[in-house]
Amino acid sequence: MTETSDTGLAAVAAAARQAPGHGLPPVHLWHPEHCGEIDIVVRADGTWMHEGSPIGRKELVRLFSTVLRLDPDGYHLVTPVEKMRITVEDLPFRAVAMQRDGDDLIFTTDVGDTVVAGADHPIVVETDAVTGEPSPRIHVRAGLEARIVRAIFYDLVEMAGVEDGRLTVRSGGQAFALGPMGAGVE
Repeated sequence: MTETSDTGLAAVAAAARQAPGHGLPPVHLWHPEHCGEIDIVVRADGTWMHEGSPIGRKELVRLFSTVLRLDPDGYHLVTPVEKMRITVEDLPFRAVAMQRDGDDLIFTTDVGDTVVAGADHPIVVETDAVTGEPSPRIHVRAGLEARIVRAIFYDLVEMAGVEDGRLTVRSGGQAFALGPMGAGVE
């Protein structure tokens, strides 16, 4: 690891620790100069890598996830004094669990965030034009989204009703279309 990345990782960890409990640091208020890139990759399967090796400590991944921000030029780990670009192959988080609480669908991500699907946390499903494969996601915070894993998407499809020819789930007073009937999401 270079001196710059040592300093950068330490600054990221220190900034993330400022958030008490499960709160999040105020990364939206921090506007440091861009300091370059750090060799962190969030793979499409949700594995966080540093210099080609998986980051094995879940607590460290959680820590980094709390100072992640999406800017127009990409994903960055942000502290009050540094901003370092990282690579995200798909989306930074995975929605790995879901439960129903009354009329709400509550999603939990692989980094410990919990969100209730609704107006502020919409479920969006795009369908590949060639393969017909659905690609579901949910907004987590500040432009950061979680890919809804296949097993959870199947649970959504199973609980869906049909509205206007589309499989639809409801949560938080909103309706979310999963896809048209007969389009590979049945």
